[in-house]
Amino acid sequence: MSHFPVRQCVILLEFREPDVGTDTPPHALMQCGDRPFLAWLMREMQRFGIDDFLLLATERSVLYFETAVELIRSRLPKPANITLLTVPHHAGSGGMLHHARQHLQECFLFCAGEVLFSGNLARFLTHAGQGNWALLRVGDSDDQESFACSGKDDEKVIPSLLTTHHSYPAAFGKSGIFLFDHSIFQYLTAACSLEQDVVPALVKHGVLKGWSLPGDTWNVRRPEDRAQAKTDLPTTLLRPAVFLDRDGVINHDHGWVGTRDRFEWEPNVLKTIAKITDSGHHVFIVTNQSGIARGFYTEDHLEQLMSWVINTIREHGGTVDDWRYCPMHPEAVVDQYRGQSPNRKPSPGMILDLSSRWELNPARCIMFGDQISDIQAAEAAGIKGIRVGPLLLSELASQMSAFQ
Repeated sequence: MSHFPVRQCVILLEFREPDVGTDTPPHALMQCGDRPFLAWLMREMQRFGIDDFLLLATERSVLYFETAVELIRSRLPKPANITLLTVPHHAGSGGMLHHARQHLQECFLFCAGEVLFSGNLARFLTHAGQGNWALLRVGDSDDQESFACSGKDDEKVIPSLLTTHHSYPAAFGKSGIFLFDHSIFQYLTAACSLEQDVVPALVKHGVLKGWSLPGDTWNVRRPEDRAQAKTDLPTTLLRPAVFLDRDGVINHDHGWVGTRDRFEWEPNVLKTIAKITDSGHHVFIVTNQSGIARGFYTEDHLEQLMSWVINTIREHGGTVDDWRYCPMHPEAVVDQYRGQSPNRKPSPGMILDLSSRWELNPARCIMFGDQISDIQAAEAAGIKGIRVGPLLLSELASQMSAFQ
């Protein structure tokens, strides 16, 4: 049974004392382009459905982060619940998690605020079953050597630590991404180290597994990565994007589909969206939903359906970073939805809104749609439109080198 869906990310913020006599901020708040490093990290997490962030800071550094939270929130493309929790400095990395346990959801990602991993996290979240997991290939190659690993494909069973590897405690524990559930509580105390106490105990008892995932990592505790992150993040993480119409592209168009019983996936579409995600593209859905205006279903019905659709896509290794819909129609039966809208395709409002929120370059975007109105909306937004039909999305994408 999978943890899925995971909505919370717990971020351990560095608890070193600020340099005496200086006003040097924590590394997580280092400016990379027009925003702090931490804002880039949280942006990446939002792509995969994380909407609750618990930031753990000590009393020695919390003032820095208190002043930064609203700035970070303003730089995120989607709304988020952000909680900044002060924990004792002496608690250690594991103890900080112990003190936060009443704030923890049933399962949660755990990472350091100074290390950013960029890759298809949906693959990791989909694969991870119950229990506790570590995402490998996140830090240095040294980190992976800290484990005696066996298994097939990319799954690693972690039976023992190579105790002669002295860089293990500092390197892996605060450089990786973990997926924990409440079973970790029995390994936590009020003062303990995640690296030196908790992870070794999980390994000793055979309850920590790993999953290898390709991707890029920036660890701004290292001077060389700090310089690199300042130039890399604004270019690498402002990604190319794929916009998808829904009916006739993702699912068969049965006409005004607003409930799961009428939703029929197009062939191979889930694998295709996973491959598009693997390629490093944002994935967005923009859909006219005149079925709401016609009274066939409500906005609540649509929200419930799309939550299931997006979760299903993520369960198959892809993601939908964000989505928009337009319920308006000039001939609506329901009064409140009758009228023209700049968001209803062929107008480009939904595409333009997502482009603004996610800071997209139109020259690096593509729209797939089965109707001429989809192509017209794309062109009005300055992006390339590709008509779906008779070829399916899966067939069209397989012909494009960008997704291979």
